[in-house]
Amino acid sequence: MRQNNFKVIGLTGGIATGKSTVSNIITRKGYKVIDADKIARDVLQKGMPAYKEIIRCFGDEILCQDKNIDRKKLGSMIFKEELLRKKLNDIVHPYVFKTIKKLIVEYGHSEKYVFVDVPLLIEEIDNFKKHEIYFDEIWLVYTDERTQLDRLIIRDALSEEGGFERIKSQMPIELKREYATKIINNIGNLKALEEQMEKIIDEIM
Repeated sequence: MRQNNFKVIGLTGGIATGKSTVSNIITRKGYKVIDADKIARDVLQKGMPAYKEIIRCFGDEILCQDKNIDRKKLGSMIFKEELLRKKLNDIVHPYVFKTIKKLIVEYGHSEKYVFVDVPLLIEEIDNFKKHEIYFDEIWLVYTDERTQLDRLIIRDALSEEGGFERIKSQMPIELKREYATKIINNIGNLKALEEQMEKIIDEIM
């Protein structure tokens, strides 16, 4: 799915780098942002096609009392088990990619830029291509690992060891820099980030 009249910009980062904050700034500026995480959460909802497949694969023990999927329980189950994580992705991803593709086409009718917010965009870039979803640019929200760790410990009330383990479960942020067409430096405070985003958005208008 190549498009000539509008640009698709992938927005990504590492855990606790501030990607969601950047996404919110872009949304406030009036741009369309497709949130891959939200789509993934939606396809887990009771009654959705992926719901029954996930229960068949992982069992009733992942359900809450109201029969909704307990995302925390499911997350802890797959966190250290690559095979289980792959099984979940194989179920969820087709629905996610289909929805993202549909929204890109829909927004592209009226927008010059469509943003797709994907935490693991670089890790999944080949899968996006398989589903004929291509990015004109990749914007990376960057912070150094020490700042990333400090923020994660505070945000999720983790020990240093626990925070470090989560960071190491992802592709190193320094390696992600090599794939980015634009680096959004989020080492400073919120004001500095907002000022930086003002300049970046002014450049594309």
